[in-house]
Amino acid sequence: MIIDPTARRTDGESVRIAKDVLCAGAQTKICLPDGPEEVERALARRGARRPVVVGDDRALLRTVELLHRRRELADAALSMVPVGSSAAVALAHALGVPTDAVAAARTVLDGAARPRDLLVDESGGVVLGGLRIPSGSHPERPRLAPGGAYETSGAPGAEPGAQAGPDGAPYGAGADGHGCLCGPCDPCERDHDHGQDHDGAADRHGTSPPGSGPPGGHHPWWTPAARTARTALTLLSLPVIGLTGGSRRRVHPPPQRLRIEADGVLLTDLDRPVERVSVSTAAPGGGLAEIVVHPHAADGPLRARARAVTVSGQDFRYYADALIRGPVRSRTWTVLAEAWSLMLPPRA
Repeated sequence: MIIDPTARRTDGESVRIAKDVLCAGAQTKICLPDGPEEVERALARRGARRPVVVGDDRALLRTVELLHRRRELADAALSMVPVGSSAAVALAHALGVPTDAVAAARTVLDGAARPRDLLVDESGGVVLGGLRIPSGSHPERPRLAPGGAYETSGAPGAEPGAQAGPDGAPYGAGADGHGCLCGPCDPCERDHDHGQDHDGAADRHGTSPPGSGPPGGHHPWWTPAARTARTALTLLSLPVIGLTGGSRRRVHPPPQRLRIEADGVLLTDLDRPVERVSVSTAAPGGGLAEIVVHPHAADGPLRARARAVTVSGQDFRYYADALIRGPVRSRTWTVLAEAWSLMLPPRA
């Protein structure tokens, strides 16, 4: 039972419930890793035990990628107890894992292992549900549909998951976010909000330590409360991203010029811009991926099924499950049929 550190910080009660249910129903060994290296050591020493991931979608993805790299994924029936916000466990929910801690823990004990296909690329990356290449260099995040695939109809919306930074890591998951679930914090405002005192700086009540401040005892008017209000007013006065000239008409990102091949068959070339591309393992007929290409200014999408899909062209980013990858100039994804198994509730 590998308990992700983020789960312990964000929802200790659900973690406790999962531990109680699992320890009461089976012999359980608990691992509390502090980093990927400790997770890898725990997986290497698990013996005949089934790995159980307690955490969010990123914890599940890391575990699958580690087992795939060790060539042990096919022999390990994975179980998961999702812990986190509904956005952080959207992939697990789409794959069919119960998001309630008690129901998920009982599924670990009484569920059935269901084989699932896996998308892998040449760099060793894995995709459990689906991936999507939107248009534009800073596209909006898409939504996950049941089964783990990205929705292919309609305009892309906000993908479940934390807001990602420039390197693809979520804000609030590193040093800049100090583990919070908000967006990236301004260092000064964060220190005031959390009541951290510094030499010559105001505390959370807006008072300064004796002897601090400019000569004559005059203090600037921008106390923490006033400064926060001023920041809020400034943000409200900024134009909304995606709107121009104060109008409510949305600006669509430009299409991309990509060459897309499915099992060596050319679907579209660089001279035909595309709005977005999605690749999913959720299509029926195991061992094949469903590719959907939305050409620019076309009547309808192009659809194909193949074991391998190659996308190349100008630098592009793509969303793979809960992660943002890239930019890359070429990427090939190959379907591995029934490459891994996930414990799910028994069928009625």
